[in-house]
Parts: sequence; C-alpha cells; structure tokens
Amino acid sequence: MIESDKEYFPINQWAEDDRPREKLLLKGKASLSDAELIAILMGSGSRKESAVDLAKRILHDVNDNLIELSKLDVASLKKYKGVGEAKAISIIAALELGKRRRSAEPLERKTITSSQMVFEYAQTLVADNIYESFYIILLSRANKIIKSVLIGEGGTAGTLVDPKRIFKTALDNNANSIILCHNHPSGNIKPSEQDIRLTRKLKKLGDMMEVGILDHIIVGDNKYYSFADENMMNG
Repeated sequence: MIESDKEYFPINQWAEDDRPREKLLLKGKASLSDAELIAILMGSGSRKESAVDLAKRILHDVNDNLIELSKLDVASLKKYKGVGEAKAISIIAALELGKRRRSAEPLERKTITSSQMVFEYAQTLVADNIYESFYIILLSRANKIIKSVLIGEGGTAGTLVDPKRIFKTALDNNANSIILCHNHPSGNIKPSEQDIRLTRKLKKLGDMMEVGILDHIIVGDNKYYSFADENMMNG
C-alpha cells in the first residue's frame, strides 16, 4: 500500500470554510482545488490521512495532471491506503463524465476554423487512451462536425488503418471532408514516417474521390501536431 507519514488533522477539525463541502456551499465550486473536488468524491480518507491530503498525494504522483489521473484504473487507485473499490470507481466515473461533457459541448455545432478547435474536440476522443486510437472527424460542406468515428485501435506504437473503411464511412454519412486524428500514448507528437506516408496516401485518395482530407491531428498529453499547420499534407 502507498501510505503517508504526514501529521493527520481530520477535516472536521478544520475551519468551516476550509472544509471542501462547506467551502463549495459558501464560495462556489470554482473556489475548490482539484484535490478538494476529489476529496468530496471520496468522502473520507484513512485513519492517518484526510481525504484532501490523500487526494493531494494521488495528484502529486500524476504530476497534478487530471489527464494522467484519468489513465489510472481501479487497481492502480486501490494501491493508495484509504482508497477502496468504491472510491476508485467514483473517481474514474467523475473523470469520464467530465470527458463526455466536453464532447457534448456546442463545439460540434460550430464551424471548424482552426487546428486548435479540432484539438479541443480530439482531446475528448483520445486524450487519456493508453493505446493508440485512430479516429476520423467527418465534416459537412460548411465545415461543421457531423460525427467522429473510431477507425482502428492498436498497441502503444501503432494502429492499422483501412483506407476503404475511411472513405466508405465518409460517403455513408454524406461527409464533404475529413480530418484524421490519432494519439501517441508516449506523449511525443512528432509524426512517424508511417504517419506521414498514411496521411499523404489518404490525401491523394481523397482528392480523387472528392472527399477532402483537411488535416491530420496527432494528440499527445496536452499538446498536438497539425499536418496542415506544418504544411505536411502533400508529398
């Protein structure tokens, strides 16, 4: 078990407006830190550690990064003294809800005008995946998102992509154009030679079929690489 030897003060001994639940009621949800929000989800800590201190320790181990935290499974969270299966499930469920909320935001109804907008949408698809996942984002003639479709999943180093499936999916959904998107679990957003060859192959096929390939976004941690921005779409 991962434990802490820090001196322990129960939350019920804290000043009232420092306790996470009371602080939320008095000052609003935006006033709470990530650790305090996680502490509310857990409800309690352990005999030697408050829920807030436990949450801080868990966050510290993932560099205070919620994307990294969302990659932890139940078994990984249960290694912390004071986190049982129910608490681990609560944390995972809350992070998944946050991810789904982002994908449900009005971005889908907006016209895509930049790689940054695509990245924000793509993060909801692949940001916390521990394996490589390849999506296509289908766009209307007005560059509005029709839907995103998972085309392939692989290991930590690559994914098999079928061009026939990509263009069949686009035609079936009356898409005018496509944006390619996949993640690099390593966090390194530099495209591989395979990424470059695939992108240029699909771009040529798209031109012939009058289904434009507008960009290919590679997501790694909290950053991205845009083939279009880097003038890498044509070979």
